[in-house]
Amino acid sequence: MTIHHDWDRTDGHKLVSAGPLGLAWLLRGRSSSNGMTVRKRASDITFALLLLIPLSVVMLIVAAVLLLTQGRPLFYVAPRMRAPGQPFNLLKFRTMLRDEGDSGATGAHKNWQITRVGRVLRRTRIDELPQLFNILRGDMSFVGPRPPLREYVERFPKQYSAVLVNRPGVTGLATMIYHAHEDRIMASCQTAEATEAAYYRRCLPTKLRLDLIYQRRNNLRVDLWIIMNTVMTVILPNWQGRRPCRRRNGERGEG
Repeated sequence: MTIHHDWDRTDGHKLVSAGPLGLAWLLRGRSSSNGMTVRKRASDITFALLLLIPLSVVMLIVAAVLLLTQGRPLFYVAPRMRAPGQPFNLLKFRTMLRDEGDSGATGAHKNWQITRVGRVLRRTRIDELPQLFNILRGDMSFVGPRPPLREYVERFPKQYSAVLVNRPGVTGLATMIYHAHEDRIMASCQTAEATEAAYYRRCLPTKLRLDLIYQRRNNLRVDLWIIMNTVMTVILPNWQGRRPCRRRNGERGEG
């Protein structure tokens, strides 16, 4: 998959030839609605409740394993923004050693903080399961831009005012397309300074462009396509020719 850093000016035929995802139809499409509609909210609640029935057993098992191997706290509570001026607490299973001074995106310099169990949870995205409760509370949707840190919203207010018209999602267009590429960038960062510079200069602008594409063109077809590709990428790491993802953004970074 070739990453285009100026998506709005990329021709559809170039995206078709860029890789097996075939994104020309997405660039040609138009959004049927913006923001959180009643229909989308009802679908989120319905599917979250249905998923909680089988996945509650998985979450109880994970909680027990974490309690035995890592101790408390079991969850990482991450301050995020659902919209400008509207913070909320995003829930994840804790996958890193506790470090009260930790902040910002995660590069290779933080690999030592990720626990053995945490690596498995991150690779399978099981650490994201508690976000079903965020969906039920109305803080998040299944599909949308990943919820940002306050500092990102304050640094890019214009972009996030447009991006966060949509409710933040557990997965999204930027997450699905750019995640593996971002991992490779972050894996080369050996210091906190290098990590922050790479994230601000290389990752965040591209992810914002992808989120803006989703904001303008989101509809049920796009959401289902994103969910299907996300699920397949978790099951088969080299789905559609991608390299396996070995690392993910950290607890305090934008996942």
